[in-house]
Amino acid sequence: MRSPRSIVRALPLVELGGLLLVALACLVFQLRLPGRFPSETDYRKAADWLRAEARPGDAVLLFPWWTEKARLYLPPELPVYGYLGSDADDLSAHPRVWVLGQPELPRSDVSGFQAAFLPGRTAVGAPHREGNLELTLYENGRYRPRLFVASEAYAKARVYLESPDGTRRDCPFNGREHRCPGPPHLYVAPEWHEIHYQPRHCLWMHPPGGVERLVAEFDGIPGGTELRLEGGIIFEYAVRKEPGLSTVRFGVEDAATHEPLVEIAQPPGLEGVQKGSRALPAGAPRTVKVWVQADNPETRQVCLDVFALGDGAVVSREGT
Repeated sequence: MRSPRSIVRALPLVELGGLLLVALACLVFQLRLPGRFPSETDYRKAADWLRAEARPGDAVLLFPWWTEKARLYLPPELPVYGYLGSDADDLSAHPRVWVLGQPELPRSDVSGFQAAFLPGRTAVGAPHREGNLELTLYENGRYRPRLFVASEAYAKARVYLESPDGTRRDCPFNGREHRCPGPPHLYVAPEWHEIHYQPRHCLWMHPPGGVERLVAEFDGIPGGTELRLEGGIIFEYAVRKEPGLSTVRFGVEDAATHEPLVEIAQPPGLEGVQKGSRALPAGAPRTVKVWVQADNPETRQVCLDVFALGDGAVVSREGT
């Protein structure tokens, strides 16, 4: 039996052996890693495949979400999604989704991706391989046709600042934006902003402060649809909870009857895209007022959009 003293003397050798094993494992990992990355030829061939096979309305989803290099090669007419949480995104504007995957990358978590992405989706044909890239086409059962999009119809909106007594101050359209009286952040226009890591093309609508509301009025919202409001506070401002910060409220109401249709309240500290919806009965198109308000507008930078969604449709497999 070895004495305790001899065991103590051997400990440094054991530690050294452990460090050597870790170093060897790291070296093997680094030597194997370049072989898991796609080559430039792989990217170009995948892009050529998409140009030949993609249809208008298709989208590309990156897996893992952080494999951003692919954006440099993909056809510019195809929307590309890849951000923290995009695996579970409905991508409801797109009837078909191409998943551009790199499943051999370390920590790609194929099972986690499938659990988030696959519900409501059906693969079309076999995956197409280009080196370490894997392209798979899916029919998107979460697709909802957009019959109205506020951020696309913004130029025809009537925009104004509204007091509780109904007094209005107009925000004239200058060809790019509806510019309101007051500070330079008071305007309405579609812009790209990030809401909790998610890039959104949405209407910039900063609350004016106090009881006054910033309002964008839209005509032609079709009946028999789902009216959906989506938006939130951009960048890092949502997470702040300093005393004095206000809950920001935004919503949609019927312009003729003043009936509230959808309303969202986002208190300080609540992050992410906030969503609300309402089924509109069949009937003639209506005019709606999209509005935003916060008692204290500091750091309440809101970007939002409003959709009228039709029923999802079965996507034909013809030509795939």
